Amino acid sequence: MSASAGTDSSSAAPAVPGSSAPGTGRIRLATSLFVLVVLVVAVLFPLAENSRQGTMSIAVFAVIFMVAVSAWNIFSGYSGYLALGHAVFFGVGAYTVALMAQDWHVPAGWAIMALLPVCGVVAGLVAIPVGLVALRTRRHTFVVVTIAVFFIFQTLATNLAFTGGTGGIQLPFVSWTFSVYNERFYYVALVILVATVALSWAVRRSRFGLQLMAIRDDEDRARGMGVRTGRVKLAAFVVSAIPVGMVGGLWAYFLGSVYPQSAFDPLFDIALALMGFFGGIGTIAGPLVGALVLESLQQYFTQTFSANGLYLIIYGGLFLVVILLMPRGIVPSVSHRLRSWRAQRVDRASKPAAGSDAAGVTG
Repeated sequence: MSASAGTDSSSAAPAVPGSSAPGTGRIRLATSLFVLVVLVVAVLFPLAENSRQGTMSIAVFAVIFMVAVSAWNIFSGYSGYLALGHAVFFGVGAYTVALMAQDWHVPAGWAIMALLPVCGVVAGLVAIPVGLVALRTRRHTFVVVTIAVFFIFQTLATNLAFTGGTGGIQLPFVSWTFSVYNERFYYVALVILVATVALSWAVRRSRFGLQLMAIRDDEDRARGMGVRTGRVKLAAFVVSAIPVGMVGGLWAYFLGSVYPQSAFDPLFDIALALMGFFGGIGTIAGPLVGALVLESLQQYFTQTFSANGLYLIIYGGLFLVVILLMPRGIVPSVSHRLRSWRAQRVDRASKPAAGSDAAGVTG
């Protein structure tokens, strides 16, 4: 009995500050190696698919949406405010690169790629007044306000003269050969993705991220603890808009034209939310997994079954299956099952040891 009590008390002893639990170092090492392997695979992927341009086209769209969902998650996933208006920043980025290329007579090629950070800055500047208006409301009303703002921008893009109206704007034709066209857009999108994921990781591990998650859990309590909720939410909203604006510009340049109905597409906002929840909202890897799976499948099904619309049934069915089996998303559900499996292994390993100790005491 005393041996058992001693074991219990030692296991319940608090950890020394700065120390790590057993196995934490191995988990971090395994995570770092996994991230490195994924990054190497992503970099080498175009070399393996160089001859299959259809696959590379799907990869470009998938990486663009991975950036957009990861950026959206910095605000919606960490703060708990579901934003359905990020298509505004996507469209602003698309029109920014198109107007700059048209008015400044920017030559086609890498020169237009250099304008993508400007697209992000413009999208961030637009997010400031939008956020000041929308974030004066709480969660459910905020969703409605973001939808309303989106339709305002879509209407403006359709009716203003400098946007080209329904005729849109054509971007300069890129003279790159067909074999490297998709590859170069893919690598630019990949660079933006790495920067966005690093930003998401930094936000999550910072004091700023803790404030966002406190707002997500209980906004009134967070305000009572001294969190300036209005400033924190606005800052996260603006930060999340910048990468979306950048990939909006990249998307427009990739397609070679921009139109109001495609740049300001309501399905874009729905897609971001679905991909976030599909992979696991509020995590770093969840939005990446959701965008990679859903956007890749959507593009593939569109190319394969677009004639009869069968791809919509397959796409929707897959989403429903995952949500029913993993309601919290793929990444949180898999992580929970892995933790449960490790706990069971530790429990099974500790039982024989506890039994032998008890036998020794009895003897």
